[in-house]
Amino acid sequence: MSTAQGAKGARARARIEVTAAIKDEARGQLAAEGAAKLSLRAVARELGMASSALYRYFPSRDDLLTALIIDAYNSLGEAAELAEAADAAEAAEAAGGTVADAGHVRRWTVVCEAVRAWALAHPHEYALIYGSPVPGYTAPDDTIPAAGRVAYVFMGIVRDAHQGPGLAKPPLPAELRPEAQRMAADFASDLPPETVAAFVAAWAELFGLIGFELFGQFNRVVEDRETFFRHAAERLAHGVGLVFP
Repeated sequence: MSTAQGAKGARARARIEVTAAIKDEARGQLAAEGAAKLSLRAVARELGMASSALYRYFPSRDDLLTALIIDAYNSLGEAAELAEAADAAEAAEAAGGTVADAGHVRRWTVVCEAVRAWALAHPHEYALIYGSPVPGYTAPDDTIPAAGRVAYVFMGIVRDAHQGPGLAKPPLPAELRPEAQRMAADFASDLPPETVAAFVAAWAELFGLIGFELFGQFNRVVEDRETFFRHAAERLAHGVGLVFP
């Protein structure tokens, strides 16, 4: 390796390390002050950096927020993917079939529990991506692929059921059918509109359940929250049409 290549590699490693340190400090600010008060100057001060130096990594607060949001979505997506893959493979092996033949309600519930576990372990990052919008910030399209990862896991389970034992079509009011057909055409044209509408509702209900627990709305209401959540997740699965073993 030439001296120039070695220097370039060292600079690249240093940039990775500094970027990671900036993000770590920013996450600390999220925990202490909330996303609305995230400040590049405060991050630079805590790291002993000049503000002008930090701007070379993140030109604005919004750039730093976007990086944190993408990291949070990817972390959550990875947790869901790993949980679903491990459980589906185990269930399929026990049943002597394929992953697609595994119990779809069980797979759905396992992923729901993985999402809840991630949220409880990362409450401030969860609040960043599923809590109140940050004033003055609009998430760019760069966040969409990462945001979709966990949804793709759930949708994959629904598709496996649809292609295997089948799905029970949830009831769909006539006045909602045009909207359900539009949603299906936009992001799940291989699934019945009834299923897509139910999926979107279940998606919102799932994160509502987690948000209620995380932000204290279940205090003095639900004591055995793990059991309650598992039951609710199974009901969501049935609502989408995952009623077959």
